[in-house]
Amino acid sequence: MPFVPPQRHGVTPQHRGRFRGFDVLAQAEQWDEVTAGVVLARLALPKMLSFFTPAQVAVAGPLLDLLLAQDGDPKVPVLALIDARLAIGETDGWHYDDMPDDATAWRDTLAGLDSDAQNRYGAGYAELTVPRQARLLQDVQDLAERGQHWRDWPASHVWSLWTRYACTAFYSHPWAWNEVGFSGPAYPRGYLNPGINAREGFEVPDRRDVDPVPFAARVGRARRADDDLPERNTDA
Repeated sequence: MPFVPPQRHGVTPQHRGRFRGFDVLAQAEQWDEVTAGVVLARLALPKMLSFFTPAQVAVAGPLLDLLLAQDGDPKVPVLALIDARLAIGETDGWHYDDMPDDATAWRDTLAGLDSDAQNRYGAGYAELTVPRQARLLQDVQDLAERGQHWRDWPASHVWSLWTRYACTAFYSHPWAWNEVGFSGPAYPRGYLNPGINAREGFEVPDRRDVDPVPFAARVGRARRADDDLPERNTDA
């Protein structure tokens, strides 16, 4: 059986969970040993990265934080998870025919974002204030929505590369499961109470019974209505 020390608890990213008191690691004893080994290993990733160079990390780190709104600790180690995938060539098994392979695409697009920062602000991407980093990132998304190119690639394909890897890494981690109230692998226990709003005994209700989709739609409309983001100095 998997062993989780009594003092080891699941963490909710930035302590912003909607499921008060829920701890996915409390369910680890219900998982089969192989599955538990895979899941629990994600809590102890190596501190040394093996794919991204330090210069690329300086761009990829803030890029991923902005994509996932991880603006404070504790954070899901998305960069390390992506680095581990790319280091061993674990891709989605396909890539757009107008884009290079994923490893090359990551390196090239990070270099492109850093070059945009130099051209527009005269400094590297990592040196910019968060609003300016967000502005450059927003430019790529805006081009993607218009079906246009960013540098030499379709912007939508660049955006897909970044968000696909970011979301896969984020939601593969037990901390993210705490955030969404997911209790982990169902095998071999299974579920006894299927149905809308039906909960198992180990699940807890959402403390805010509000559908987040309408709010997200309002945010999207506001973003599209605003051609620019504020560039207030956040270094002070």
